[in-house]
Amino acid sequence: MRRILFYFLFPVLIISCSPDNVKLDKSLGKFFKESKVDGCFALMDNGSGKFTIYNLPRYRDSSFLPASTFKIVNSLIGLQTGKITNDSMVIKWDGITRKIDTWNKDLTMYDAFRVSSVPYFQEVARRIGKDTMQAWLDTLAYGSKKIKSRVDSFWLDNSLKVTPDEELGLVKRLYFNQLPFFKYNQEIVKKAMLFESNSNYKLSYKTGWGLDEKGDNIGWMVGWIEENRHPYFFVLNFQSPDPHIDMITIRMKLLKDILKQLGFLEGKM
Repeated sequence: MRRILFYFLFPVLIISCSPDNVKLDKSLGKFFKESKVDGCFALMDNGSGKFTIYNLPRYRDSSFLPASTFKIVNSLIGLQTGKITNDSMVIKWDGITRKIDTWNKDLTMYDAFRVSSVPYFQEVARRIGKDTMQAWLDTLAYGSKKIKSRVDSFWLDNSLKVTPDEELGLVKRLYFNQLPFFKYNQEIVKKAMLFESNSNYKLSYKTGWGLDEKGDNIGWMVGWIEENRHPYFFVLNFQSPDPHIDMITIRMKLLKDILKQLGFLEGKM
């Protein structure tokens, strides 16, 4: 087996992985098959540096629109530039009724992040501006770094692409406050990402859902799970042509089923 190179975000970190560092776990494929989706999953044990990966080519080499996972970056840039003053900053509802009821009201940054409000973060992006946004994408070396369309939609319309590997690298650096933003701002985003905390584990993530150029649904979950104060970083990415896919249910079920098979969620890791 040839050595595998993993590329992480700013500054570029190249980790050469021998077969001893990488487990290609084909058994995880059954969860994707059960959900009738194609995708990949990767988990990194920070303590050992070992990876568990299903579908390495997709994880390493394929790029997709980030969809709402970009709210991690959008939030950090907004906070760093002062366009978001803190996680309590309210942007008033524009009065347009949308299908997702939780978006149809005034929202704080914290609440907007957790309900993944597209209108809130579109307004943040407009306030940041295209030139400043582009400068930060270049600094972060985030994905393809391209803003080929409007500043309030480029992460939703396939003009910006990112690999699952790059997404994993982003959250790893965020966890350790290693991104080029003030520590306080990184802590704000990490606070918003923490969705489950109990005696067995803490689960932090950001979801994403969008359509690629073919009209296929693209789903994301990226973040980390902590057990016994030890972080493991993960990325889940998949696609489906089914226009009626229950994305919210399938996305979480996939993640939880995979994590459970790998020994998580019971506080034993």
